[in-house]
Amino acid sequence: MNNYCELIREKYAQIGSNELGYIDDALGTVMRVLDEVVCNEQVPEELRHKAAYAAANLLISDFDIK
Repeated sequence: MNNYCELIREKYAQIGSNELGYIDDALGTVMRVLDEVVCNEQVPEELRHKAAYAAANLLISDFDIK
């Protein structure tokens, strides 16, 4: 968990304490967020390419993405 930024750790704690709800389709949510980043031309191109690469790898993997 220490590999991730403070905001991710904060959201993790909020989900663990039921302050925020758990998302059953977490991988689908990740794909939608990555797609949003990739499509946003205000996001730096290097970050858009990283997000596209991560999304493509998730799609090719064995994960069940809805």
